[in-house]
Amino acid sequence: MAALPPPGLHIPASTSTVSISIIKTSTEIRGLPTGYFFDPPIPGHDHIAAPAFAFLIRHPVLNRTLIFDLGMSKNWRSNPVLNARFGNSKDVGVTVNKSVREILESEGLDCKDVEAVVWSHWHMDHTGDVPEIEKSTKLIVGPGFQEKVLPGYPRNPESYVMESDWEGRELLEIDFSTSGLKIGKFQAYDYFGDGSFYFLDSPGHAVGHLCGLARVTADPPSFILMGGDAYHHGGMIRPSPYLPFPENVAPNPFAPSTGSPCLGHIFESLLQDGDKKKPFYKPSAPAAGGAYDDPEEAGRTIQKLQEADVREDILMVAAHDETLLDIVDFFPKLADGFVEKGWVRQARWRFLKDFAKAVGYEGEVEGMRSWGPPNQS
Repeated sequence: MAALPPPGLHIPASTSTVSISIIKTSTEIRGLPTGYFFDPPIPGHDHIAAPAFAFLIRHPVLNRTLIFDLGMSKNWRSNPVLNARFGNSKDVGVTVNKSVREILESEGLDCKDVEAVVWSHWHMDHTGDVPEIEKSTKLIVGPGFQEKVLPGYPRNPESYVMESDWEGRELLEIDFSTSGLKIGKFQAYDYFGDGSFYFLDSPGHAVGHLCGLARVTADPPSFILMGGDAYHHGGMIRPSPYLPFPENVAPNPFAPSTGSPCLGHIFESLLQDGDKKKPFYKPSAPAAGGAYDDPEEAGRTIQKLQEADVREDILMVAAHDETLLDIVDFFPKLADGFVEKGWVRQARWRFLKDFAKAVGYEGEVEGMRSWGPPNQS
C-alpha cells in the first residue's frame, strides 16, 4: 500500500543547535490498565509500560540549560489527593528513588545553572521535585495553565499540583499567539530565538500540553522530538498514512538481536478496520475514565506528529516509551548522534512485541518486562 508523501514541516533553517541528554528518571508506575489510555483492547496487552523520561537541554553557545519534565516527585504522598488515590492502591504501584536533580548532580552537573524547568504538562509523573531547584530557576508551562489549573494545593484542596512548586519563582506560560510561527501544523515558539529549540502546542491529553523539538545537528539537520504524553504507546501513532504497515517488520520486534525481520501479515488482524494506514490504537474517551481530556483533540495532535514520525532525521521520544530502554543512550551520554546509531529504525516497530500473545507468538520476547499490578510479579 503506497504511502502518502508527508507534508513538509517547514522547520526554519538554522545553524544553531542544542545538545540533548535523555534522562531515565527513577519513576516507575505499574498496574495502569491500557484501556485507561487507548482503545480498542488487544488481547494480552493489559497494562501500559510506565517508565518516565526527562530531558537535559544544553545550548553550548549561549550557555543556557533547560530541564524538560521531571518524572514524579519522591514526596508525592505529601499531596493528600495523590496519596488518597495511589498511596494504598493494590492495583497501581509507584516507585521513585531519586529526583532528577539528584540524578544530574550525581554526574557533576550543577543545577544552580539551570535557567528553567519545563512541564510538558501538570500531571504528577512529569512535575517532579521542583522545590529542590533554586528559586532563580523559572517554571515553564503551556497555554491555559494559569486559568484552568490554578490554584494548586493547598488553596485548592482537590488539586493535583502543589503551589510550592512555583511559589517564589517566575512562572512563564508560553503564549503561542505572539509567535506567528508554525512547524508542520503545530503552533510553535522559538525559545532561544535562534532555531535551536521550539515548543509545540500539542493539546488533547491535558490543558497546556507542550512538546519540544530540539535541533541537535545542523548539517545535515536532525531533531529530537520530546513528546510528553501526546501519545502513550507506539501503536497510537503508527502505522499512519505516511508510514503504512510494512509487509516485513525489521528488526523483528520479538527478537531484534537476530537481525532478521518477521512477517507483517501476522499483525494485520489487529489493525483498526484492517487499515494499514491507521494506528492500532486511538485515545480513550473520558466517559471510559480515559487519560485524555479531549480525545478528538489528542487525535489531531497525533496526526500532526505523524508528519514528523515518518522521518529518519527526527527521533520521537514519548515520555513513557518503554521500548526505548534497550535502544537509546541515557544521561550522562548525549542523544545527539541518534541518526548514525540507527535509533529511529530500531525503535519504530518495537512496540509490536506487546502484541505477542494476540498473534500467538510462543517464543521468548526480548526486552519484555512485567508492568502489571504490584501484587502480580
